[in-house]
Amino acid sequence: MSGEQNVVYLPEGLSLLGDVFDRAVGSLPAAMRSPSHRVAIAKNIMACAAAGRRDPIELELAALAHLRVAIAS
Repeated sequence: MSGEQNVVYLPEGLSLLGDVFDRAVGSLPAAMRSPSHRVAIAKNIMACAAAGRRDPIELELAALAHLRVAIAS
């Protein structure tokens, strides 16, 4: 599992990430709320948070932008 980072989040941070995830998934059309898209969004949010980003708007935009790239590929 090389490349993975060990990051510990406080409850407030987890709450923020959960809220961002819920908003990102909720912004998708129902047909795109598949389990694989939900996993991709969660991974994107966690990667951005592990890089030190904490702004909810920035996290949500990054999650969805990366998802669009993955869908387009």
